[in-house]
Amino acid sequence: MRTSLLFILRSIAYGLALAFILVWFFPNLAGISLPSFQSQAEEQSTAPVSYSRAVRRAAPAVVNVYTRSRIVDPRSLRPRTIERQELGSGVIMSAEGYILTNYHVVYGADHIEVALQDGRWLEAVLIGQDEISDLAVLYVQADNLPVIPQDPSIEPQVGDLVLAIGNPLNLGQTITQGIISANGNTGLSSRGYPDFMRMDAAINKGNSGGALVNSNGVLVGINAAAFQVQNQDIQGIFFAVPYQLARNIMEKLIKYGRVTRSYLGVSGEAVVNSAGDRLFSTGQPLYGLMLTEVAAGGPAAIAGLQSGDIILEIAGQQFADMRQAMNFIAETAPDTELPFTIDRGGQRLTIMTTVREQRRR
Repeated sequence: MRTSLLFILRSIAYGLALAFILVWFFPNLAGISLPSFQSQAEEQSTAPVSYSRAVRRAAPAVVNVYTRSRIVDPRSLRPRTIERQELGSGVIMSAEGYILTNYHVVYGADHIEVALQDGRWLEAVLIGQDEISDLAVLYVQADNLPVIPQDPSIEPQVGDLVLAIGNPLNLGQTITQGIISANGNTGLSSRGYPDFMRMDAAINKGNSGGALVNSNGVLVGINAAAFQVQNQDIQGIFFAVPYQLARNIMEKLIKYGRVTRSYLGVSGEAVVNSAGDRLFSTGQPLYGLMLTEVAAGGPAAIAGLQSGDIILEIAGQQFADMRQAMNFIAETAPDTELPFTIDRGGQRLTIMTTVREQRRR
């Protein structure tokens, strides 16, 4: 019994002595606490993924657009006018009061109003509109307008996450999420769905003209439409006008009241040699752009360009594809004379060509 007691007391003494030594020589160890299951769980937890910052930056600059117009009632046997109301969205692009929206939202409107997210209602004036790009510019007179974040050098990529902000079905401002599946392009020659940005952020009636922003809240496009085919239920394919194109159109509408586009009157394709072999891969060296069709009476035909000619340069510039070249032509002021360097049957020629304004039929 006595031996057991001495053994216990000796063990306690050794333990106290060891603790004293550790505390004396290693004082920092005194603050160490053993990990618990709760602290480990807290360390493993992460904050939820959120785009609230992007929405806070962009959403105040997205307005609701309401239009009224007087039209002849097509259902009435006797001619009578009725009031038509349309719903859309818009994006405040500058502190001066310029707003971008869609052409189809304001077309034929007699009265346009915009509702800001801070509760203000403002009467808007139509500055100009462009049917090809489905864009229109409005102007409102007000102070302290929120402006959408913009980056002139922005280059959205396929796969980028985007948020569509607008007023679908007049339910109030709503945000939908998706990714970009096609960039569109930045040229004035754009016409039709293939040249628009494609994404799967839902666009419903009322979203048209709203903002498409990236995960930082920076504008990448103006929401335009949903892809629809009669008698087919198609979901997840929506369109927006790329920011660079939208900005370009807006500046022209503000300055001139309309958009002028030059054209050449040709079709063509990229080729890899003077024999006209088509370019199939981006890894192949480009030789030029072979004309496959020259419209009779068009600027190219008048200048003497022919089907089979290979364009090597336009005004000293080379182009990667026909779309890029046509965008350059579209950006050129009408009635401008440009030197075309071509290969015709192995002979290098320079033909002066005057581009003309493209007009709607």
